[in-house]
Amino acid sequence: MQLLPLAPGRPRHLPSCSPALLLLVLGGCLGVFGVAAGTRRPNVVLLLTDDQDEVLGGMTPLKKTKALIGEMGMTFSSAYVPSALCCPSRASILTGKYPHNHHVVNNTLEGNCSSKSWQKIQEPNTFPAILRSMCGYQTFFAGKYLNEYGAPDAGGLEHVPLGWSYWYALEKNSKYYNYTLSINGKARKHGENYSVDYLTDVLANVSLDFLDYKSNFEPFFMMIATPAPHSPWTAAPQYQKAFQNVFAPRNKNFNIHGTNKHWLIRQAKTPMTNSSIQFLDNAFRKRWQTLLSVDDLVEKLVKRLEFTGELNNTYIFYTSDNGYHTGQFSLPIDKRQLYEFDIKVPLLVRGPGIKPNQTSKMLVANIDLGPTILDIAGYDLNKTQMDGMSFLPILRGASNLTWRSDVLVEYQGEGRNVTDPTCPSLSPGVSQCFPDCVCEDAYNNTYACVRTMSALWNLQYCEFDDQEVFVEVYNLTADPDQITNIAKSIDPELLGKMNYRLMMLQSCSGPTCRTPGVFDPRYRFDPRLMFSNRGSVRTRRFSKHLL
Repeated sequence: MQLLPLAPGRPRHLPSCSPALLLLVLGGCLGVFGVAAGTRRPNVVLLLTDDQDEVLGGMTPLKKTKALIGEMGMTFSSAYVPSALCCPSRASILTGKYPHNHHVVNNTLEGNCSSKSWQKIQEPNTFPAILRSMCGYQTFFAGKYLNEYGAPDAGGLEHVPLGWSYWYALEKNSKYYNYTLSINGKARKHGENYSVDYLTDVLANVSLDFLDYKSNFEPFFMMIATPAPHSPWTAAPQYQKAFQNVFAPRNKNFNIHGTNKHWLIRQAKTPMTNSSIQFLDNAFRKRWQTLLSVDDLVEKLVKRLEFTGELNNTYIFYTSDNGYHTGQFSLPIDKRQLYEFDIKVPLLVRGPGIKPNQTSKMLVANIDLGPTILDIAGYDLNKTQMDGMSFLPILRGASNLTWRSDVLVEYQGEGRNVTDPTCPSLSPGVSQCFPDCVCEDAYNNTYACVRTMSALWNLQYCEFDDQEVFVEVYNLTADPDQITNIAKSIDPELLGKMNYRLMMLQSCSGPTCRTPGVFDPRYRFDPRLMFSNRGSVRTRRFSKHLL
């Protein structure tokens, strides 16, 4: 099937392809790779999976992906998301902003997920929109966009976000069969015939079509967002018997009580019931099965790029929107929590100038993807209001590089106003409850954390917005499984430093999100920041309480 762009022929923002006009039109996007240097700027592919963890072996099934991207480039061992939930995290990828700046707080329209407000304020400033309007990139999207995309109250499937030349987006949340796609604003329904409807394969095929029919005059950006390994975990027929002897990892925090943790974690029943363990083991196995089709997609894409002669001039990023847990602290399955298994994700990158078989321990977050890709395109990052930083210098092996020591993680809990009928003993305010009445979320599961990694410290500090003013602190050097909350035993000076940095990050915007943290050797204390009008009442209250 041949894909057609939104506007037939050349993108409307580029009237001609002459180098002279490109120099005028793309003056903000030349950089070191620009037309002036006589070379076409690099292409970029961003592969985004859904709910793929890094901590619990989520990359294990992806042997081809690790060989074709990781071994041919760089693997980041400390990549994080600013919110462990699909829509806020995806909004952070697109905007390069923390949730408190793009205001997407959950997966609902009321939480600003693909809402009219999001479309009006944030979509025009996403990095794909900049790539298309300012840098002359062809832009292609295929797969899951935001969880409420296509909702009638958000413009339906006719809405195509600014910035995309080709649009092939899934209506609402991840599915594998029986779904509807918006193809450049027109609905197309799919059924349950594997050969023509299995979504991961459909995304692979339409991506290959784009590479066959795209213009050869401009560089391209592709974003391919697979449903896997999100529920309902429907594997392709040929993979439904894979991993029969695989079980969820029985690591140190599996099926134990969350002692000294927030009440939501403490309410989980320990030990878990046999039915819950069987359920999460089956889910773990099926998640891996769905990823085998993603592995096939990556192989097909890389081979096609090589066949068309584009591979050596293309950066390929592979990552996930959030992590996942299966039995940790006796929580059966979900995300949304502040722990490593939910906030840490895979990140693999290959491309021009990246040496093979590299591993980086630098602390990066998905708010850095947009700035990095714009940097690759040669765009002046000072013209954006993005909170993230370009890690292109890391990819290119820059020496003596100064880098951040901390990132922000924030989440706004969700609950139901009524008692869960399956769990009448529970009060209103909880959600995501399993049949044995273990709940994965609640209104006051609302928290903000600083994840710190420096030469001397590997720490996480979190504050909950609840009546307890609950605090969790972990030394991940000594306790990588985050079993022991040391908030009451840690040095008060250290606690104060982390609290202060959290207050700064919660009120940051753009460049102020990139200032050195208190664990960074470049940091210089500025007492005026303590009295910034931008700080929230909650963080000031916490500051007074703890300092």
